[in-house]
Amino acid sequence: MTRRAVAPTAAPRGSRRRRLPLVASPRLRAGALGGLLALLLVAGCSTGDGDRSSREVPLDDLLATDLGGGGSTGTSNRNAFSLPNRSLPGSERGEFEVGDSFFTQKWVIAPASTTVRDGLGPLFNAEACASCHVLDGRAAPPDEDDRSPGLLFRLSVPGADSDGGTGEGRQEGNPVPGYGGQLQDRGIPGVAPEGSMGISYDEIEGTYDDGTAYSLLAPTYTIEDPAYGPLPDDVLISPRIAPPTIGMGLLEAIPEEQVLARADAEDTDGDGISGRPNRVLDPATGEQALGRFGWKANVATVAQQTVGAFHADIGITSTIFPTQDCTPIEIACREAIEGGQPEIDDQTLDAVVFYTRVVAVPKRRPPEDGIDVKGAELFAQLGCASCHAPTSTTGTTDIEALSNQTIHPFTDLLLHDMGDGLADGRPDGEADGREWRTAPLWGIGLTDTVNGHTRFLHDGRARNLSEAILWHGGEGQRAQRAFLALDADERAALLAYLETL
Repeated sequence: MTRRAVAPTAAPRGSRRRRLPLVASPRLRAGALGGLLALLLVAGCSTGDGDRSSREVPLDDLLATDLGGGGSTGTSNRNAFSLPNRSLPGSERGEFEVGDSFFTQKWVIAPASTTVRDGLGPLFNAEACASCHVLDGRAAPPDEDDRSPGLLFRLSVPGADSDGGTGEGRQEGNPVPGYGGQLQDRGIPGVAPEGSMGISYDEIEGTYDDGTAYSLLAPTYTIEDPAYGPLPDDVLISPRIAPPTIGMGLLEAIPEEQVLARADAEDTDGDGISGRPNRVLDPATGEQALGRFGWKANVATVAQQTVGAFHADIGITSTIFPTQDCTPIEIACREAIEGGQPEIDDQTLDAVVFYTRVVAVPKRRPPEDGIDVKGAELFAQLGCASCHAPTSTTGTTDIEALSNQTIHPFTDLLLHDMGDGLADGRPDGEADGREWRTAPLWGIGLTDTVNGHTRFLHDGRARNLSEAILWHGGEGQRAQRAFLALDADERAALLAYLETL
């Protein structure tokens, strides 16, 4: 049995730990390898000076209704994340529906009579995009009663990427011998899964400054039953939960110079925020490009995100990734029957990419009591908008509905050092093991409505938005402390505002 030491987890001041029982399912169990405590904040990387001083953020931007521009949808029910951009013309709705079909329906094992959807695996994590992005929304970590996918482990060992997968001088690391860059915990008959994922929690208890108690869950990850040889002692594990897919085409359409204008790698203005871009290799072009998507902004385009997920998560080959994701020693995987060469053709792939680009963003839903105004003011005062930039504009793109829009995604798309407590220790492109992209906040208040849970952060550890804020560290440490200092009414107002997004 190989085991890694787990690094200490940073937590809010005055907190204390107690051990909780292991949470596991038949394919998610504790075992051979002690994982990292990778504590990525999804709900924000805000920071503030803690003095409650007003920030220069227009209130109109914070209270805007059309978060996704003119194509925002007013739907706020369970289908709120699965609708087309309202500005999409009827002539393009057909391609949206085709892409939706291949995003939602399951792929099957080859050979099959359903030749357009066969080729699942041989090793995989999910049977469809929608298996993880249920209703285009956010996944939750699995538990004893829920075996659905949605959490995966990215893997590497330290060192320069020998095949150039992250570009010149990038330090993502090398694939793990026998396992590659992602643990695939499912396999078709005759192909052994690479292993199973396990998770257990420590409970961290603490109090707000007014004496109100809180607790946080700090996970430990393990890999049990590694099927293709022992895992190296220096393996790096980064757990990743499936995020919502709304508004991706709009984020892609923000001009690069607009993103770079917000970067301040050396913190020259002294505000404690030093966001910087990630540069990654686009496999379709072979060129370096600005990273926009993924937990570390390690993906440049929606097309790259889509084709990469088909390959690594579902086991579907394409013209970009024409060979199966099998390591040299995974013989049964390499010898399995394929569902065509490639298994998804360019026309079908283009339809899925189009669908993913034009899924609409729901409108903001202001409450009747006006408490969101106070919450928006606090959002600015605590410095949340320093990373969660409320407003961006899109440029001209090949999809008119996405072009020249004023949008409110609440992200700067930049990397921020979130400190030791949030670090997974695994570099990705130019992002180091302490840096993460600011996650968009649009749609966050509809998570429970769409997906039936309120689990946030990169691995779903936070059980609500307040816990997500309490995990801030590094550049977000001062904002976290300012949040701890709020009284109960102020905390309620801030959370009520976030629920409107």
